[in-house]
Amino acid sequence: MKRIAILGSTGSIGTQALEVIAAYPDRFVLTGLAAGKNAERLADQARRFCPAMVAIDDHNLYPWLRDELADTGIEVLAGAEGVAAVACHADVDQVLAAMIGAAGMAPTLAAVEAGKHIALANKETMVAAGALITAKISAAGVSLLPVDSEHSAIFQCLQGTHKTDVEKIILTASGGPFRNCGPAKLDHVTLEQALQHPNWSMGNKITIDSATLINKGLEVIEAHWLFGFDYDRIEVMIHPQSIVHSLVELIDGTFLAQLGAPDMHVPIAYALSYPERLSASWPKLSGLAGLSLEFQAPDHECFPALSLAYDVGRRGGTYPAVMNAANEVAVSSFLQGDLKFNKIVRIVAEICGNHGCDPGSIPDLEEILAADAWARQKAAELIRRTKE
Repeated sequence: MKRIAILGSTGSIGTQALEVIAAYPDRFVLTGLAAGKNAERLADQARRFCPAMVAIDDHNLYPWLRDELADTGIEVLAGAEGVAAVACHADVDQVLAAMIGAAGMAPTLAAVEAGKHIALANKETMVAAGALITAKISAAGVSLLPVDSEHSAIFQCLQGTHKTDVEKIILTASGGPFRNCGPAKLDHVTLEQALQHPNWSMGNKITIDSATLINKGLEVIEAHWLFGFDYDRIEVMIHPQSIVHSLVELIDGTFLAQLGAPDMHVPIAYALSYPERLSASWPKLSGLAGLSLEFQAPDHECFPALSLAYDVGRRGGTYPAVMNAANEVAVSSFLQGDLKFNKIVRIVAEICGNHGCDPGSIPDLEEILAADAWARQKAAELIRRTKE
């Protein structure tokens, strides 16, 4: 029986992880839950699964949540320290890190230092603090298992394969809702259009990231740290069907691919049950007959976020943290109607261009958080100026 804590339980990944846990009560027990702001959903989850502890990151929502769960015997905590306490609980074996954005970084690092195995769905942790977290993972002797469908696919393809036999790893991308649009059409994108992902059902932030393709850029940086490959050995291919979740090309010309339905239950379940697999109780491919698979190179003119991410990743230091933070601010502004879609990546690129740090340096958590705060402030200022 594996004891699980979920950080970000009210989001898309968190709710699907709870469905996996509920489907296999003989395999998993839920020890802790943490969420950012959705106190009502967190309370519902707590009543259903009865974990020992829950935490809400927003202090303002703590009194309501505490009173709502007063009759349950569940310990209720608040703030970043409360989220970290859930991650580090003595009875937790594995932490599913699924909080959106940089907010998930500190509790994930705390969980690693506490000796917890990590199922990572928060790509921002690896983007902003890849060098730091990989060093801490190695020192703690714990496992880091990817939950993103693309990285899970690569992880699965690499099983039993020597790194020296790998030519490159290939991340697939659906291309989002605008994969066939020219640059001119992107000048007039509405929020409703950007949120219509053709294949995946996800939260708003990651859906917009997929529409700009910055999500794939973040995944390139994440793959660099997860698998230890140089950026010139990491490639992105547009695959509209989202059936091949990623590939590995070997030095003899062989391609290894992981195929499956576009459904996040599979990579979540694999990360929680590894090295075993669970029988599917979620949507899966009905078969291969009639299956059509297409691949094409990404259009860097329409989607400059991808080239920006490669550049930022190669620079290293705190540049990835700055890119991630600026993007969070820009996407939030777009979702609120304060920024045009085609300005999101321009804002991010300008903030990265104005950042000054030592490329290639290995920053500590304090430096990463300082760069994150700087980027958020500068991005907010730049967005205000664009509205004037």
